[in-house]
Parts: sequence; C-alpha cells; structure tokens
Amino acid sequence: MSEAKFEVQMLHDRVMIKADKDGGERRSTGGIVIPATVEESNRLVWGEVCGVGHHARTVKVGDRVLFHPEEQYEVEIQGENYLVMRERDLHAIASERPEHGTGLYL
Repeated sequence: MSEAKFEVQMLHDRVMIKADKDGGERRSTGGIVIPATVEESNRLVWGEVCGVGHHARTVKVGDRVLFHPEEQYEVEIQGENYLVMRERDLHAIASERPEHGTGLYL
C-alpha cells in the first residue's frame, strides 16, 4: 500500500518563501570584501514566493520578495527549507512590470 501525498496549501495571508542562497562574501560599494561569517542584524534578504494563502493580495507564486530573515518561521518540506510569514511582513516585491516601482532593477 503506497503512502498518500498531501499538497501544502497556505492559509489566510501567509506566504511561503524559498530564500536565496547567500553568495558568501560580499563586496561593499567602496570595494571592501565583507566575509560570509559577518552577519548583519538589519540586513534584508531576497527570496522567491512558492505559495500564498487566499487572503494574500499583492504577492503571487514566482514573485521575488524582500524580507527580514528574523520575521518568519522555518519549515522543512521534502528536505528543503522554506520560510513562512505574513504578507504584511514583506518589504518589497521585484516585478517585471511594477505599478509603483522604484526605478531600480535586480
């Protein structure tokens, strides 16, 4: 008898995100190399939306979003780590055709 599979569906305004892999060391605008071991408590990170609840109004699956890594919960599904947070805890969305964009592009 095979094991049943259940599809994960986000509820309410919750968003599931796959955080970008940190590229390790970074370089400042002045050219200074910042090692991967340095953590910045106020640094925001980018990730890709993998699921949204039915009350999420702005984001959709596939969007790239900016968020603070401390404002979320972690969950492991099939060996992969995902982050779960409320839509209102996201700081920005990167989109090909934004309505109210900044003029900056990834």
